[in-house]
Amino acid sequence: MRNILMTIEYDGTNYHGWQRQKNALSIQQLIEESIEKVTGIRARLIGSGRTDTGVHALGQRANFKTETNIPVGRIPLALNSSLPPDIRIINAVEVHPDFHARYDVVGKKYRYRIFNRSIPSAVFRNYSCFIPVKLDIESMEEAAGYIIGRRDFSSFCSSGSMVRSRTRNVQMLEFETKGCIIDMSIMADGFLYNMVRIIAGTLVEVGKGNLSPEEIKTILDKRDRRCAGPTMPPQGLFLEEVYYRGILDTPGTM
Repeated sequence: MRNILMTIEYDGTNYHGWQRQKNALSIQQLIEESIEKVTGIRARLIGSGRTDTGVHALGQRANFKTETNIPVGRIPLALNSSLPPDIRIINAVEVHPDFHARYDVVGKKYRYRIFNRSIPSAVFRNYSCFIPVKLDIESMEEAAGYIIGRRDFSSFCSSGSMVRSRTRNVQMLEFETKGCIIDMSIMADGFLYNMVRIIAGTLVEVGKGNLSPEEIKTILDKRDRRCAGPTMPPQGLFLEEVYYRGILDTPGTM
């Protein structure tokens, strides 16, 4: 039995998230159906984690076990031939039989994209969050410094999360501006439910002048979701990279 790890890119606009559901179309479902068409055998696809409705991915990772003799280098071409154009297998590698795309993750990188001008975009409406108020990027960068490090992120986690610990190590949080587009990139050893979108929403409040950069420390110390900013909409969020020990990454680009 072979264990195949794939890197997957998708536009989440038309799907109800990654995970297979009974009454809604998901990315996992379509890829599993493609694997069955190509190999003739139903496979269980294990993703590195879920993405919500409307969220995109440049470097989602997922593995499946199969007895197919298709060369691993031809698997992306074979699966893409029966997938819609908004889902693409970027590459595939054969990994250890015990490898698990979710449990073996050592880190992830997300990007949150903001479209910052007075008039919304006709082109980027499904791939960014529109903010008409000019944001103070310097204040947002200062506030980001309080988030970097190993901390309890309870204030940045939506209710309903069943994880045992809400401590995560944020290793990088940076902003890049290109004209009207502001990209927030964040990398950590793991993320809580809606953590990236809540961090983005809180830093936007700083950028609007509704919070001072120093108040981020107080929000963290409170460990109370009600103290942080809003959860930003999903269309601005991209899962950019998933990291594993000993496995080379092939990140997407924007």
